Amino acid sequence: MSKICVKELFIHPFKGLSPQNCSSVEVQVGHGIKGDRSFALMFQEDAQHPDSTKVPWMKKHNFAMQNDWAGLAALDCSYEAATGTLTVKRKGVELLVGDTNSPTGRDRIATFFTGYLAGIYPTQAARHPNRAPLQLVGEYGKSRYPDREAVHISLVSQATLDNLSELAGLQVDVRRFRPNIVLDGVPAWGEFDWVGKEMQLGSARIAITARINRCLNIDVNPETGERDISLLTLLKKHFQHTQTGVLAQVIESGSVAIGDIMTQLSE
Repeated sequence: MSKICVKELFIHPFKGLSPQNCSSVEVQVGHGIKGDRSFALMFQEDAQHPDSTKVPWMKKHNFAMQNDWAGLAALDCSYEAATGTLTVKRKGVELLVGDTNSPTGRDRIATFFTGYLAGIYPTQAARHPNRAPLQLVGEYGKSRYPDREAVHISLVSQATLDNLSELAGLQVDVRRFRPNIVLDGVPAWGEFDWVGKEMQLGSARIAITARINRCLNIDVNPETGERDISLLTLLKKHFQHTQTGVLAQVIESGSVAIGDIMTQLSE
């Protein structure tokens, strides 16, 4: 295996909202990446827990998601873990500053996004198309709301993204795929060969478990919130599948930083 290194790292503090670049992350057995998908915007009729910080994992149809509500991608959302502050902007204009550590701040965040959904439209296939009030759930670094119940992290090769850009005739933004880790030194689509193998990644060990089946979210421009490249159709046409990147489970906790090397541990 040629030298493979970490090119970019992302967490998504709020499920369905903006990713954030990181220089390093902590990965934990049974949890995944600390801070990733810690919060979610749950449709209030599904939130049956009096303490919104203790809501357990649920399927993604319970939450407001970009693949159903593409307009969410037009928002620039940044989270400051030290203060628990979420800031939301659009086209450089500040729309919201909310405190996730206080009930008042959490209600303010939920009210903002409830109002925002009222002004945009879901896809025809949306699993939860009604504009029911939203409730902010989760606690930073403690809860996690990935798409699958088995806690995972996601990886993709930069060469795979470059190949898709060539086929699309446009630069494909990595944020469309919402990965945690982008890797250099892997041939296009070479990450598929890792399924069933164990890897050393930084000081952590991971097991590659599956390819990632994609949804309509990859068609959405992460700057504008508009569907502008039919990547799902492109995948079907050229590869007869709708998969990019792979999932992994953490089997030994550790840290991962930009520039760290990944090596194979088992055949």
